[in-house]
Amino acid sequence: MNALPRARQLRVVACHGCGLVCEDILDETRHARCPRCGAALHRRRPGSIAHAWAFLIAALILYIPANALPVMYTDLFGHGSDSTIMSGVIEFWKSGSCDIALIIFIASIAVPCTKFLVLGLLLTTVQRRSRQAPRERARLYRLVELVGCWSMLDVVVVAVVSALVKFQGLSDIEPRIGILFFGVVVILTMLSAMSFDPRLIWDGDFEKRACSPEKLHETY
Repeated sequence: MNALPRARQLRVVACHGCGLVCEDILDETRHARCPRCGAALHRRRPGSIAHAWAFLIAALILYIPANALPVMYTDLFGHGSDSTIMSGVIEFWKSGSCDIALIIFIASIAVPCTKFLVLGLLLTTVQRRSRQAPRERARLYRLVELVGCWSMLDVVVVAVVSALVKFQGLSDIEPRIGILFFGVVVILTMLSAMSFDPRLIWDGDFEKRACSPEKLHETY
């Protein structure tokens, strides 16, 4: 089976802004723009790997205070206490709210750690120009994009629980600084995934290239 032609061989390039497939004239000019939205055209996102690593490392650093600092304050019948993410999961579980505890654990622990691992794996393999399992790595990237839509679920749970408790009037729950750090972590991981160019996954899958590796990487 013959390999499908690459975009460079067909002399086309996709716009990062609107997705329009345009004629590739980047060899003649470095300032080509999309005729539909006016965005600058690039064969690969400029600074993709560097930007994705920067956002990912920043998210990893802020994930420490997000878990170490309290995310909410609970006052139940005059007895108040601060809770971190894990202690909140344990308290909800012990109180019989297993569904809320499971949602918070998945949204606050399982999903962020999985995103860290997947993004780190994708960036490392792309930098090493790995040819191993490109389809599986592309699916992992799409999975990260999919779960990114639900990354703020933990913040929403804290807000909803706080509102319900205040409505009942029997106790009080207030958010704490930890939830702010967690929200920033979620935003940074989303920016890291958005900065990553998934087309880089397939670059290592081709032994014969229309251009040299130096030209291919000149934009990032």
